[in-house]
Amino acid sequence: MHAVSAIDIEMHLLIEAIYLRYSYDFRNYSSVSQKRRLQYAVQQMKCGTISELQARVLHDPDTFMELLQYLTVPTSEMFRDPSYFLALRHDVVPVLQTYPSLKIWVAGCSTGEEVYSLAILLKEEGLLERSIIYATDINPYSLDKARKGVFALDRMRTYTENYQAAGGKCAFSDYYTAAYDAALFDRSLTDNISFADHSLATDSVFSETHFISCRNVLIYFNRKLQERTFGLFHESLCRRGFLGLGSRERIDFSDIAGHFEPLVREQRIYRKLST
Repeated sequence: MHAVSAIDIEMHLLIEAIYLRYSYDFRNYSSVSQKRRLQYAVQQMKCGTISELQARVLHDPDTFMELLQYLTVPTSEMFRDPSYFLALRHDVVPVLQTYPSLKIWVAGCSTGEEVYSLAILLKEEGLLERSIIYATDINPYSLDKARKGVFALDRMRTYTENYQAAGGKCAFSDYYTAAYDAALFDRSLTDNISFADHSLATDSVFSETHFISCRNVLIYFNRKLQERTFGLFHESLCRRGFLGLGSRERIDFSDIAGHFEPLVREQRIYRKLST
């Protein structure tokens, strides 16, 4: 019989404890990345072992919220992978323009960079006013940052380059006001955005949508949770709706692959079939 290491046992017990105590379900996240994050958290939170961290988490909700910042990945950038957004402009937007109203879901929105990028794109294509964008994540701190729309000013140069490569039609600086070391994005961009807590591991579909963007989230899930997530997306999308994934993610080998067709394969953009 293969011996299980003490760290693996500790990790399993902590994840179970988090689920039982706080109802956050990390049980089907990738064990490799999870172990790496937990070991880093143990160091940063000055614990000797994962077991010590577990004891603190069980008895102190604030400690759990601190740990949550390590278990999730609140890192992104605006117009990340510009070719993806360029493909949205060329291949998805023309179809979305045929709908009188739109519902769009950004799943795993983190601190909001993807949501604001999409809102800017929709505004430039004349679609934002008739859209509702659901921006969801499990991390309340990330959602709060996303709602505020304040980002580091020193990132604006990179974001501007991404925006221009993504087919931007204006000056990127038109969308934010610089103050000290921060950039505050135009509040009108969030008028049609609904930020909400939602877990792909435990929650169900909440609305029919025309387009779902879930990028660089599935890579942190194991196969079981990936299949659950694809099932949610298939259920949520309307007939002939669109699904956008990250550059290292694909639907091809999932159980519902036969229900989608690649629209722009190299950019991981798929379309739900009619049947």
